[in-house]
Amino acid sequence: MLPGTIIFLNGTTSAGKSAIITELQRMLEAPFLEAGIDKFIFMLPARYLDFPAWNEVLGHAAYAGPLGHTLFSGMHHAIAAMSRVGNHILADHALVEPAWVQECAALFADLPAFLIRVQCEPKVLEARELARGDRTPGQAMKQYERVHAHGIYDFEVDTSYTSAVDCAQQIVDFLASGERPKAFKQIQNSGLL
Repeated sequence: MLPGTIIFLNGTTSAGKSAIITELQRMLEAPFLEAGIDKFIFMLPARYLDFPAWNEVLGHAAYAGPLGHTLFSGMHHAIAAMSRVGNHILADHALVEPAWVQECAALFADLPAFLIRVQCEPKVLEARELARGDRTPGQAMKQYERVHAHGIYDFEVDTSYTSAVDCAQQIVDFLASGERPKAFKQIQNSGLL
């Protein structure tokens, strides 16, 4: 059985990753399962979604607590396992921990896994975060420098002034170009982390 394709979107909170995933599910012909960070966070008991317990998960925004490391390692392994049995996966993440980047590279390097950078200007991120009302103020900016620190991607979209529909179409067009995924393999071989 051939492994399923993984489209892995990485960016800060409020960058627009979830909206892009919604559009990709609509646009892509094959069924792609959504298996991103929020899906896994909302598996937790409700008490962990509020402070002080949220600090055990990702309450510090720029780094995870002990429960967050366990949860997101499980997420990474689950995505790889689902791909290996033929499922196509759309996942979004905020790779703020170098250990997560290393783990994803190790798990996804030999799979058809595309690492997509979802970029957004700081002033736009801050405005979106404020408008959402369901994020800790300042969370996006705490993640901003860390989330793209590894710097290696297969493709990039910028959601600052481009709609989720247009960003998703750019990704679909990129996939249709026949480019093979290489970012996770390059990260694995780079020794950067």
